Amino acid sequence: MITGQHYIGGRWQGQPQADACSFNPALNQSLRWAFAEAGSMELQQVTELAESAALTYRLTSREQRAAFLEHIADNIEALGELLIETVMAETALPKARVEGERGRTCNQLRLFASLLRSPQEEVHEQAQPDRQPLPKPELRLRTVALGPVVVFGASNFPLAFSVAGGDTASALAAGCPVIVKAHNAHPATSELVARAIANAIEQCQMPIGVFALVHARTHAFSEQLIQHPAIKAVAFTGSEQVGMHFQRLIWQRKEPIPFYGELGSQNPVCVLPAYLQQHSEVFAEQLFNSVVMGQGQFCTRPGLVFLLRDAGSDALKAQLQALCRQHIAWAMLTPKIATSYRQQAATLQQTAGVSLLAEGQGEEEGCFTRARIFCTSARTFVEQPLLREEVFGPATLLIECSDVTELEMLLTTLAGQLTATLYASGSEQASVRTLLQALEQKAGRVIVGQMPTGVEVCASMNHGGPFPAASDSRYTAVGSRAIQRFVRPVCYQNVPAWYFDQQASQ
Repeated sequence: MITGQHYIGGRWQGQPQADACSFNPALNQSLRWAFAEAGSMELQQVTELAESAALTYRLTSREQRAAFLEHIADNIEALGELLIETVMAETALPKARVEGERGRTCNQLRLFASLLRSPQEEVHEQAQPDRQPLPKPELRLRTVALGPVVVFGASNFPLAFSVAGGDTASALAAGCPVIVKAHNAHPATSELVARAIANAIEQCQMPIGVFALVHARTHAFSEQLIQHPAIKAVAFTGSEQVGMHFQRLIWQRKEPIPFYGELGSQNPVCVLPAYLQQHSEVFAEQLFNSVVMGQGQFCTRPGLVFLLRDAGSDALKAQLQALCRQHIAWAMLTPKIATSYRQQAATLQQTAGVSLLAEGQGEEEGCFTRARIFCTSARTFVEQPLLREEVFGPATLLIECSDVTELEMLLTTLAGQLTATLYASGSEQASVRTLLQALEQKAGRVIVGQMPTGVEVCASMNHGGPFPAASDSRYTAVGSRAIQRFVRPVCYQNVPAWYFDQQASQ
């Protein structure tokens, strides 16, 4: 089923290039699938078709869009083992993880379908023609779709943050056509999911330009795409360096547009001494499992652990050392990601005041990397800014503080985070209040007594935070509120009710 082509305007097109192959990180070798490269012709096609589709797709009823999303979910599930095996081949992720992510992807599509079937949010104020000194007009506040949206797939979630992931699902639910730039780490997976969407387009008789998938390994195509005047919003999950480059390009447009970027997070965990004395062994196991989950490639991996320097911290370090030394090296998603992790780990190990407590077993070759636990003092953490930079991979840094006051001070040095976590006992309530207040200034999700890995997809979830966790801290990338990124408010004054009734019935 894998052709290596783009999906544009209801057709599969483009000539695969022999040097643009998919890659198996577990075997450290290229796969048999080759892929096309988008250029100026594809750029013109996808933007013109998306712009044309925006005029009609925005007028589809909420029920029509809900059915469309449900058909996409059904079609993804119908791919069966072919999809699971393809994801595993391109990512080295275990089967259980891939199956779980497929479930999350389909569930969030159905979540937005359910949202569309609930009553549309509207503020409606009746006219008051007799009001003095001036009459009040009838007013309705509603939202309309922004227009064509570009979605960049994420490397670490080949399904849930990729072709049919949360960004695409929420944009389609909002009434926006979507152009997906397939991630180079899983292009075959991207094509399979795009085929599920293509089938849903036919089943639901949607405009042919409502969705497109393009492959492009050169940055030039992506840069031209986000700068094209037809594009009205961009969703991106990736590094701060690339994300800010895209943001600057968008600021240079004649018409700047929203850029929703998730650009990095260290996800600090604070553990207080009374809790650690009672639950040190359990905490160590939970922490280590969270650090190495998905070989440390979760955006919510706990990369910083703040604790007080005492006997409890010594016990924790010993327990983490034992766990880490037993852990076997495994493959990361791409050679580039693995190389970057090894370089960052080496830099940490060579930093004055930072010690390597333990590392895992096995050779670090190709995409394979070892887990690592580092430790430092509060003073070093303040003096070395690089310790506050994200290390994407199976590593974490313990920071030992003299007291809670010093811990609170260190939190003020952090940039924005997706999550911030606190472990404390009931007797530490006085410290809990001040620490929670400090954490909510830094993170989009504040957690007590649970590790941050794992994001519930629901109406109350917020997956975002102050920069660089998100480029716009007012919005979430996960949950039903993610749809708000792709709509804008419109106030209707004295517009007759039949206009809205007609739209609802279309």
